[in-house]
Amino acid sequence: MKRLVSLAVLLGLTMPAVAAPSYLTRDGQGGYVVTYDYTDKAKTGWYIGARADLNFWNWKNKYSVDDAMIELGIVDTGYSSDEYSFEPVFGGSLFGGTRFAYFWRAELEAGYLGYFQDKDAAAEFTMQIPYVMLNGYYDFTNGLYLGAGIGAAMPITTIDMVWADGSDRTEYGFSPMAGVMLGYSYELDYNLVLDVRYRLSGLFGADHRINDIYDNQNGVHWFQNDIDFILDNSISVGIRYEF
Repeated sequence: MKRLVSLAVLLGLTMPAVAAPSYLTRDGQGGYVVTYDYTDKAKTGWYIGARADLNFWNWKNKYSVDDAMIELGIVDTGYSSDEYSFEPVFGGSLFGGTRFAYFWRAELEAGYLGYFQDKDAAAEFTMQIPYVMLNGYYDFTNGLYLGAGIGAAMPITTIDMVWADGSDRTEYGFSPMAGVMLGYSYELDYNLVLDVRYRLSGLFGADHRINDIYDNQNGVHWFQNDIDFILDNSISVGIRYEF
């Protein structure tokens, strides 16, 4: 009898240790059914992120004025231009996208190319460029990727002149924008990915005319600045979170 009691106590103590895991259940025939859900370990393909950019702008400002502006000494000739090459500005963007067909990604990006300022004794010129682009990427297995994008830019120029009253000082433009990209992705952990990207993009600037420039002797004058094609070289570092 003592041996039977001891055996019962031993079985009672050991049964919890050898009991089936919670994700296993028994079926009607004495077998086990696995009920553990692995779907929380799989990525959905969607992601969001942000980038910080160092941009280098290239463009030309083309100025034209009426004859009275020359007489005032504001400019030397009725037509002139200033050329800017690889002017550095800081920008950034927010983006979201999804992966499809294994190696392809589609992405919507909203960003800000930066803010540029130039000033002399007679005037101050500023330009800033927000934009929206739809990008497509192909990811290689070694982390490199290639891409291209199309969208729209909204260049904003401001010209403050000593002789102007300021009513025409700001001009809002709209331009198609396109670019090609080369980048590298590095997985920091399961969900966070480091994104380094170079983009070459182009857009058109705004034509800006100021009609309310006054002087006491000759009345009202006009001044116009035209910006043609703007070429941007962008180097960015970003983080994207993959769901």
